[in-house]
Amino acid sequence: MNERVFTNCSIVLEHEVVSGHVLVRDGHIAEVGEGPAPVLSHTHVCDCEGDYLVPGLVELHTDNLEKHLLPRPKVLWPQPKSAFYAHDAQIIASGITTVFDALSVGEYHDKGRIAMLGEAVQALHACREDGRLRAEHLLHLRCEVADPRMQDLFFPISDEPSLHLVSLMDHTPGQRQWRNTESYRTYYSQIATWTDEEFSRMVDKLQATRDACADDNAASVVSFCHQHHLPMASHDDTLLEHVNEALANGISICEFPTTEEAARYAAESGMTVLMGAPNIVRGGSHSGNVGAESIAAKGYLGVLSSDYVPVSLIGAVFTLAQHGTMTLPEAMQLVTSHPADAVGLTDRGRIAEGLRADLVVVHVEDNFPLVRSVWREGRQVF
Repeated sequence: MNERVFTNCSIVLEHEVVSGHVLVRDGHIAEVGEGPAPVLSHTHVCDCEGDYLVPGLVELHTDNLEKHLLPRPKVLWPQPKSAFYAHDAQIIASGITTVFDALSVGEYHDKGRIAMLGEAVQALHACREDGRLRAEHLLHLRCEVADPRMQDLFFPISDEPSLHLVSLMDHTPGQRQWRNTESYRTYYSQIATWTDEEFSRMVDKLQATRDACADDNAASVVSFCHQHHLPMASHDDTLLEHVNEALANGISICEFPTTEEAARYAAESGMTVLMGAPNIVRGGSHSGNVGAESIAAKGYLGVLSSDYVPVSLIGAVFTLAQHGTMTLPEAMQLVTSHPADAVGLTDRGRIAEGLRADLVVVHVEDNFPLVRSVWREGRQVF
């Protein structure tokens, strides 16, 4: 047997924090107890020195891989596997032991995501086969239903074994997140500029393109996911009709709702509401949408995602606890048990006997959480 005991730690359980010890045997949690660890021969001891011991974080939607594969607009890194391992290192250093790498299937304004898609999926598959990844990487395909190429891009990669989550997106100006077309214009001003007339023509063209393909694209993906029992997420729900559309399609996760109205209705309808951890760390949305902490305070928030900053996930948990918005165990559930449950990963996300020993030691100093060490299935990976 391969045994290790974590002792002298503040263990963050689902409903309380206890001072105690955790015994790990053959990659699984064998015992959780209060007080000092029992003296066991031939057992490795990890003294946590009073720091927090928390479950490995579970991340359902991160664009972080894109930063490594596309370090500059339209600059595709020539060594995809090296980019993937660099991404993996950043993920594990943030305390994330299970990560859903979110890749866009379709785009606007040619930012390079289409060119990257195939390379990214191949790199994910190859690195998983190598067995050297420190976090467990799963695939989340973000389907841009307003792109007429979506089905041609989605179905050739839909048989990837790591595919565990699919979301439906619509970033057309005038829709959802971009109901205010001027906000859309400002957001894309770094990569495109238009005269007023040019912008108006571009918006009309994108809206016409969407109207011609979005319904068929969405229906094809929903049918595929039902057939293969894949969990689905909606994206940027803004109006009640968006939530109703998701519910009608059997979608269970409401990603990044942009209004309190949509978040409340989704939560009350039984959907898991996912919002961005950077929104909480920064004190608000970078694009002017509803604040995630206010959604948490009202009890509608179910899951946090690091989105574009991996370290924000652990940071948001302690921010919520320090502000008194939630208790530390409640906030920790947003990044551990809740996301795991939302996608059917029932073997992780809690410090409990019989579950995977995905564990993170976190030191807090001056209200700043620092990941000291990470263990995945009982093996130290950071």
